[in-house]
Amino acid sequence: MIQSFLNYIQYEKRYSPHTRIAYENDLLQFQDFLIQTHHQEDITLVDTNQIKHWIIQLSETNIHPNSINRKISTLKSFYKFLQREHQLSLNPASRVKLLKSPKRNPEFITEEKMIVLLDNLQYENDFSGKRDQLILEILYNTGIRVSELLGIGINDVDFYQSTIKVFGKRKRERIIPILKPLLALIEQYEETKKNHFAQVGISPQDFLILSDKGEQGYHLLIYNTVKKYLTDITTQSKKSPHVIRHSFATHLLDKGADLNAIKELLGHSSLAATQVYTHNSLEKLKTIFEQAHPKA
Repeated sequence: MIQSFLNYIQYEKRYSPHTRIAYENDLLQFQDFLIQTHHQEDITLVDTNQIKHWIIQLSETNIHPNSINRKISTLKSFYKFLQREHQLSLNPASRVKLLKSPKRNPEFITEEKMIVLLDNLQYENDFSGKRDQLILEILYNTGIRVSELLGIGINDVDFYQSTIKVFGKRKRERIIPILKPLLALIEQYEETKKNHFAQVGISPQDFLILSDKGEQGYHLLIYNTVKKYLTDITTQSKKSPHVIRHSFATHLLDKGADLNAIKELLGHSSLAATQVYTHNSLEKLKTIFEQAHPKA
């Protein structure tokens, strides 16, 4: 039933491979807990108390509440699927509540540091150097997710309309405007990529971001690239592609962009997900106010 559920979310719900792996890990972890703690191998024969016992055990190991909540959501979805398949009459996870977690403001890089990253750092003038530069430029110019970046094909870039097409969560398509300098960088990269793989005798795949072997890029390639260059400009602990996405949204908001427009650019399904960035801008506004107001 676990395998059937994973096939369901991948092929019917069209979740990303990354999400599928996360769901699989959660379910296998819960199954291991049942075997070790309750000597029960069948994951379909559980009750609410067993699920709560697992959550307590996870909490005692100092796993972040957000991570535990994702595991709870996995179980809710899994048992809901079993109900749909007439394997269960009641969902044992339906009465399990999500944990309260402290709200954290999204971490971001300042505009000044992003300018240093994109305009002042020196990149190698070969395929990998051009690719590294393009990865950083696209992430900051568009605010897209890693999975969306990896899915871009060269035909998804419209050089005439200055747009790029990406497929977000649930394979939802959206068109994002891009700046002329980024288009020029893509053209330079494509020329370098063509010459590079011709020299090494490899027929590359049709994706924009490729590995050194000419295959579709992968998550770790993007993470390692971002971490490598962010280390040169900032000492903050979090150095992930999502930090650049947060920076994109925060900087747009600081410049007066409409919140609904940012929501569409980010591919958020609701405005609530976008509103987390307003706090960062409010803090900046407070600082300006305190510096400028005569009574401050």
